[in-house]
Amino acid sequence: MTDFNALYDCGDYRNGLVTGVIDIPMGSSHKIEWDRRTGAFHLDRVDPMIFAKPVNYGFIPQTLDEDGDELDILCVTREPLPTGLVVHGRILGLLNFLDGNDPDYKIVIVPADERDTGQRVRSLDDLGTRWREQIEHHFNHYKDFQQGSTTRVLGWGRVEEAITIIDACCKRWQEQSAEGPA
Repeated sequence: MTDFNALYDCGDYRNGLVTGVIDIPMGSSHKIEWDRRTGAFHLDRVDPMIFAKPVNYGFIPQTLDEDGDELDILCVTREPLPTGLVVHGRILGLLNFLDGNDPDYKIVIVPADERDTGQRVRSLDDLGTRWREQIEHHFNHYKDFQQGSTTRVLGWGRVEEAITIIDACCKRWQEQSAEGPA
C-alpha cells in the first residue's frame, strides 16, 4: 500500500503550488477515504447520486487539518481524475466550511500545467460565479440525508488565506510526526 505522507511533501505552497492526492473523482457518489494507517483507500459510504461530487476531491500529504485528517483539496478539471492520482496543483483559494461545529477547509486548485485553458485559470474569480454557487450548494446540502449531520459554507478565501491555512496544517503535521505515534 502507499504511504503518501512518506512519498510526498505538501509542495511549494508558499509559492502557490501544492502536491495533492485524489480520493474521490468528480461525478462519483462514493465517499472514498485514504487511511494513513493502512495506506489503502476505503469506501466509507455511498451517497445519493444527487450529491455526487461536482469537483475532484482529495488531500495534501504531510498536512493535518483541525479535524485530524489531511487538508482537503478541490481539484478543478474538465474530466474526472482517478482515485490515488498524484496532482501537482496551483492554488486558487479556499472554501471555508463548517462540518457540524468543526471548521473544515477545502483548498481549491487546478493542475499546475493546465494547457486546456492556456493557464487562464489563476484565481477563484476565473472559475465564475456559477461554479462557486454550485460548489456552495453541494457542500451546504450533501449531508441532508444523514441524521444529525449539518454543514455550512462560510465563504471563500483568496490564495494568501489558503497559504496561511496550508502553513498551519503543515506545521501541525510536523509537530505530530515529531511526537511519534500515539
